[in-house]
Amino acid sequence: MKVLLVGESWTTFSTHVKGFDTFTTSVYEEGGTEFIKAVRSHGDELDFMPNHLAPTEFPTTLEQLSGYDAVVLSDIGANTLLLPPAVFVGQQRFPNRLKLLEQWVISGGNLMMVGGYLSFQGIEGKANYHNSPIEQLLPVTMQTGDDRVESPEGLHPKVENNEFFTGIDDEWPCILGYQSVRPKDDSDLILSVEETGDPLLVVGRYGQGRTAAFTSDMGPHWLSAEFMGWKHYPALWNAILTWMTQR
Repeated sequence: MKVLLVGESWTTFSTHVKGFDTFTTSVYEEGGTEFIKAVRSHGDELDFMPNHLAPTEFPTTLEQLSGYDAVVLSDIGANTLLLPPAVFVGQQRFPNRLKLLEQWVISGGNLMMVGGYLSFQGIEGKANYHNSPIEQLLPVTMQTGDDRVESPEGLHPKVENNEFFTGIDDEWPCILGYQSVRPKDDSDLILSVEETGDPLLVVGRYGQGRTAAFTSDMGPHWLSAEFMGWKHYPALWNAILTWMTQR
């Protein structure tokens, strides 16, 4: 299996105020490290494309996408894929990569979106996938505005389909947040949030492809420290990706 993970990176700028004087510092960070390790631990191949490279390097043809068995979008807003420099600066026509992903899934590709501040609708609605080709292909419908559910007290995943996660029979660690979506009628609810009943993992089919929506994060902060250190963390993602790519 060959997977393309897109997103999960950011740069933080800090202003230091020391009396009369100020200065700034910056740091580049990535949030998908443990996910990448988990996928590769099962012998699968994974390419990681961080947010700052996606505008210019994300595939622009079905032929390029065909080199992957699954694409995972995580914490990357729609604008990053819709507005490469050629469009935003150069005013040139350019392939619509959201439509391209939909065509790829229809023809047999497999796509998962994982939650984050710039997934689904995202913080202040800035991820902006509502009414897009990505919402069309995913097994869930999205909110129109900010869809975050912040839960610092912790919430518990509830398994709705015991056959999906073979060998994961322990109590699931808590999550600290997720995004509010609704499963589509023809989808399958695999995990829910015990306290609210909201979906946590939904899978479905679109054309000849398979799709998944995991509404919490793949790393901090919505996945608690206990979840990140859980012995079944790799098995969770392996089960989802295996289901997506099996035929």
